[in-house]
Amino acid sequence: MMENEVFLSFTFYSTILILKMYAVAIITGQVRLRKKAFANPEDALRNGGLQFCREDPDVERCRRAHRNDMENIFPFLFLGAIYSLLDPSPTVARIHFLIFCVGRIVHTIAYLLQLRAPTRSVAYSLAQLPCFSMALQILLATTPYWCFKPEDPSHL
Repeated sequence: MMENEVFLSFTFYSTILILKMYAVAIITGQVRLRKKAFANPEDALRNGGLQFCREDPDVERCRRAHRNDMENIFPFLFLGAIYSLLDPSPTVARIHFLIFCVGRIVHTIAYLLQLRAPTRSVAYSLAQLPCFSMALQILLATTPYWCFKPEDPSHL
């Protein structure tokens, strides 16, 4: 598997994205501590009292950025892994993975730093393009197996 250049590229960019998600989780925790806004009473009690068991707009922004990552990066991990098995051009595959990765990094920066619109929307849209492309290529590669009976060799 590690001889598959496309899969190695996918693994590299996926790992960058997972590390980025860990960073957002750590940032969320740091913002909670700095703003004294805890989700659980036991955490609030440990950090000053129940009055700190509350929501904060900055913490919620971090949480939304993290949730958005999960909604987009997890599907990418599935699509990219399957796409890697289709034997695509290594250069084209690398471009798909790079565009998604850069788009998600810019999206997170725009979200957390509250950059002016449409920065976040453009980054989101840009990152979706390779996902749609990979999904379409997966469907095109697998459709013959769903449209014809397996015992009918004429469709291959």
